[in-house]
Amino acid sequence: MWNYERKVIAVKNTFVLRSNRRLFRASAERAAKNLNLILLAFIIYLVYIERMKTYYVYIATNKNNNVLYTGVTDNIYRRMFEHENQVHPDSFTAKYNVNKLVYVETTQYVNNAIAREKEIKGWSRSKKMELIKSFNPDWNDILEDY
Repeated sequence: MWNYERKVIAVKNTFVLRSNRRLFRASAERAAKNLNLILLAFIIYLVYIERMKTYYVYIATNKNNNVLYTGVTDNIYRRMFEHENQVHPDSFTAKYNVNKLVYVETTQYVNNAIAREKEIKGWSRSKKMELIKSFNPDWNDILEDY
């Protein structure tokens, strides 16, 4: 009976059937060490994937350049498709037919993209227009070039 209990404890803690208490401890230490290595590798992978992403801060307008919309996305093509096809019919961009991309900048970090979006949204219309003119003087739809 006592031998059986030791085996059950070993199975629960290391997923390996052990009958010797000493082997159980060594096995648990190895499992903990391997788990730490797995977690470290996973964290490194997440950081690597995050760095590989590209985030876009963009300004879009309608065909008459009357309305300016500032946004952030991780896929500029998808996002402009959504604007052009009014995927969200009750949105600002659908209401004012915002579907022309006139300014875009990229960053690798989502926090930087969100901070930049907030910064641009806080600007006056004239300052936003100066930014667009410095990047795209003719206010062409730059999606084809991007």
